[in-house]
Amino acid sequence: MTVVSIDPRDPTPIYAQLERALRAAIATGRLCPGDQLPTVRQLAVDLRVNANTVARVYVELERAGAIETRRGVGSFISAAPRSDARPAGEKARRLRAFATRVLADADGAGFTIDDVIAELDGRRQHAGR
Repeated sequence: MTVVSIDPRDPTPIYAQLERALRAAIATGRLCPGDQLPTVRQLAVDLRVNANTVARVYVELERAGAIETRRGVGSFISAAPRSDARPAGEKARRLRAFATRVLADADGAGFTIDDVIAELDGRRQHAGR
C-alpha cells in the first residue's frame, strides 16, 4: 500500500507533489507521529519515480522537522515539527505564499475564497479541533 500518490499529468513538479502529499497525509492524520515511511527506494518503486526525487523530499521534510531519519532503521513521522527549523518570520512568509497559491488555484477552478474557507472550516469541525 502506497502512503501517497502523485499525478503524472499534473504540471506541478513530482518532488513538489510528493512533498505536498506527504505533508497533507501528516496534517490530516493519515500519517501519525511515529509512523514509519517507506524506504526511499520502495516509495520510488511504488510511485514509479526516480529515487533521487524521493530522497530530495525526505531531506527537505527532515530539514523542516516533519520527519526524522534514523540511520539503518528508517524514516519516521516526527512527534512535533522543530520550531527552530526555520528562521523567525519564515513561517509567516511561507503561509502567505501558500495562501496565495491556494487562492489562485481555487480561482482557476472556479471557487471563491468563501468556498475555500467553508471547506476548510468543515474539515476542522469534522476533525474535532
